[in-house]
Amino acid sequence: MIKYALGCAEGHAFESWFPDSAAYEKQRKRGLVACPECGSTEVDKAIMAPAVVGGERAAGEPGPEIVVDGRRRQARELLTRMRREIEANTDDVGSKFPQVARAIHLGEEPERAIRGRASLEEARSLVEDGVGVFPLPMLEDELN
Repeated sequence: MIKYALGCAEGHAFESWFPDSAAYEKQRKRGLVACPECGSTEVDKAIMAPAVVGGERAAGEPGPEIVVDGRRRQARELLTRMRREIEANTDDVGSKFPQVARAIHLGEEPERAIRGRASLEEARSLVEDGVGVFPLPMLEDELN
């Protein structure tokens, strides 16, 4: 996993994690990397100091780790757990996500936790209308 300091064309700074630099480039080119503050997809890497996790590792050794509550966990394991937790506690509304999310926001449907798919334009429209949305982190096997 790699963390990039990013900035949008509007001058907002933010950070995001990616499986590797190729995944960042692929997602950026597809318009999947967006500023969480304004939704702009005109995003570039910002200058940042490198973070050295440790020395070289042998083939087959676990990848980079992050620290959570004082315990070490592999980043992939943490993302997988988060993804499973979200999937277990939300209703999958599929491609109807934008319509259902808006209906819940307007009180036209009962409030509940949902997940589904939305285009970047649909997600941007929801954010502009004040609907709280959060993109699920994609795991390495989902990017290929």
